[in-house]
Order: sequence, then structure tokens, then C-alpha cells
Amino acid sequence: MDSVQDFNSAATNPIITIPLATTNTASPSSSSSITTTTSPTTLSRYENQKRRDWNTFGQYLRNHRPPLSLSRCSGAHVLEFLRYLDQFGKTKVHTQLCPFFGHPNPPAPCPCPLRQAWGSLDALIGRLRAAFEEHGGKPENNPFGARAVRLYLREVRDSQSKARGISYEKKKRKRPPQQQNPASLMPPQAPPESTTSASENYQ
Repeated sequence: MDSVQDFNSAATNPIITIPLATTNTASPSSSSSITTTTSPTTLSRYENQKRRDWNTFGQYLRNHRPPLSLSRCSGAHVLEFLRYLDQFGKTKVHTQLCPFFGHPNPPAPCPCPLRQAWGSLDALIGRLRAAFEEHGGKPENNPFGARAVRLYLREVRDSQSKARGISYEKKKRKRPPQQQNPASLMPPQAPPESTTSASENYQ
């Protein structure tokens, strides 16, 4: 996520400062002082990144010409935002005319453009999709879950996979072998022979 963080630093986002501690001390005339320390709420790395991404997207909407409100934002605007982020990317994506097309480890530099990696864009859309609903948006109106956005991410994944010579397919986890019950390994026992003769059954 370094590429997205570089964009965050380039955009003029509002800085939210959370005080580490608040100390209230009684007047010097009192015989004792009372100190109250308030610990801030610690957010996870995911929540911090999601808040930065949401602020960044809001700044993009305000800088848009003409300015856009969140209620009028559509999947097409999300695609514009993703293409705009490409200028801050750090992932080399080889063109088909490049001799290193499909080479996972190019032996020399080339003039191919830098782009946002598919994994970064996919994670970014996931965070923005969650932030949209956390800010009161309805799931059915979520522009980050639009079909056009999903198709775009799929195209980026496939094209970067071919250009970089790497696979984005998730490896299937091998299931651990199930431990068999020792009782199931024992051969079935024959039923006990009846001690009652056939003649006794008809008496």
C-alpha cells in the first residue's frame, strides 16, 4: 500500500490530531493536586488506512471539475478515481512491445509506465466500500460495488498478470488429513450364534 500512501501525502487531506493525554492540575493553593489522564482510542491499522482513503476520496470529489457530491457519485466516477491514482503507482507494467513482457524479473530497466498494482486497488476498493456504508450509504447504492468497478479490477488483474508474468490466483489450502477413529479400523464382528434351536422357536 505504499503507492496509495504516496497519493495520500500528495493530496491536501485534513490532519486530525488526537491528544495523547489531558492533564488537569488543581491550583497551587490547594494542598494536593489531582491529575486526570485520558487515553485516546487506538484504531487498528486497517481502520486508520480506511479513514485516510475515505478522506482522500472526499478530497478528490471536492477537487473534481465540476465538484461532485457523494450522493451523485457513480461507478464511472470511481473508475476515474482509480485511473487518476495510476500516476502515483510504483508497479512496472510492461507493454506488449516491450521485450520484457511477461518476464517476472526483468534483467534491465525499460521505459514502460508505472501503475498502481492490482492488489493495492482491490484492497482500496474494499476499504472504500466499507467506509461508504459506515457513513450512512445504502449497500444497493454503493458506487464502489458497481459492476463496472468489478469488471475494471478484473481487467487490471488479468492484464498485469500477463504483463508481469505472475499469477494472482489464490492457492488452495490443503486440508489436513482427517484422523480416523481407531474403532472404525477394526474388522466388523460377527453376531453371536443363537443357542436356541429351530424346534424351540416353533414351540
